[in-house]
Amino acid sequence: MDLELKLSPVQDWGIKNERPILIAGPCSVETPEQVMETAKGLVDTNLDVLRGGIWKPRTRPNSFEGVGSVGLKWLKDAGRAINVPVTTEVANSKHVYEALRAQIDILWIGARTTVNPFAVQEIADALRGVDIPVLVKNPVNPDLSLWMGAFERLNAAGLTKIGAIHRGFSTYGQSKYRNEPQWEIPIELKRRMPNIPIIVDPSHITGKREMIEPISQRALDMDFNGLMIETHVTPDKALSDARQQITPARMTEIKQNLKLRDASTTDHLFLDQLETLRQDIDGVDKEIIEVLARRMGIARKIGECKKANNITIVQKQRWNDIFEDRMNRGKDQGLTGEFMVELYNSIHKESIRQQSNIMND
Repeated sequence: MDLELKLSPVQDWGIKNERPILIAGPCSVETPEQVMETAKGLVDTNLDVLRGGIWKPRTRPNSFEGVGSVGLKWLKDAGRAINVPVTTEVANSKHVYEALRAQIDILWIGARTTVNPFAVQEIADALRGVDIPVLVKNPVNPDLSLWMGAFERLNAAGLTKIGAIHRGFSTYGQSKYRNEPQWEIPIELKRRMPNIPIIVDPSHITGKREMIEPISQRALDMDFNGLMIETHVTPDKALSDARQQITPARMTEIKQNLKLRDASTTDHLFLDQLETLRQDIDGVDKEIIEVLARRMGIARKIGECKKANNITIVQKQRWNDIFEDRMNRGKDQGLTGEFMVELYNSIHKESIRQQSNIMND
């Protein structure tokens, strides 16, 4: 059962804008000049929080792992220069103590830390009794329970200024994204923990600067609370994640281009039209459920035939034929291949479960 968290509203965090919140700054703090110049270049974006990595968890050794604690002062000085709070990533209690000593305003927990409940608990224990906002990135793997568990651990330690960062999920195989967004997961988080603000990180989702604007717009279209975007005065020379960073000038341009849509309206004509269409959706959904139930009834009868004739449940060639045919039919109807794959894999999984129950009766 989900725990009801006791949370403070974003207005209590010292952040100027309620929506969209904009967090921007370099992937890594490299020099005092680099972070200061980046910060000053972001003034025209109406920036809410200046970000900068101090300790960088790298996949392999012998790559740039951050400047370390010395960079905390550089980040804080840059934030003071443009009068905005600053945030950095912490991965253990030592990072927490160093960040608090440097008067860092907001902390975030990275994706590789969120995946480890022991590490999250260590950070929560180090922050017990400290009134500071903490943002939690989703774990690298698509595990909503791990993500939610991190919020629960922090809240149990007395922290009430808690937010989420959606940065996408690692995946095998080819993808146009660095980390697949899998939007259904942060949407489900929003449903189950509605009081947690969710910031979207287009830099890590895309891994490519040219994709940042469309993903940013999509995040706002889905009513998430804000954006975290990596910016650097000379991104091509950045010591980490150069490909996904943009200049402050480009960040300003993106911010100006973004359209902020309303979550609701009082336009009665629109509301009446929407209600009619929603009733149509409800009717179609009822039909879908009834058709699926009929399909599973047929699957159970097939299971009975297989059991009576001592035949295995899975028939590989039959499934391949179904899969190819349904993919083509879906394409002809304007349905995406990704949706059809997920739909029919789910249908196949449930059919196998239904037939397995028959076999085990």
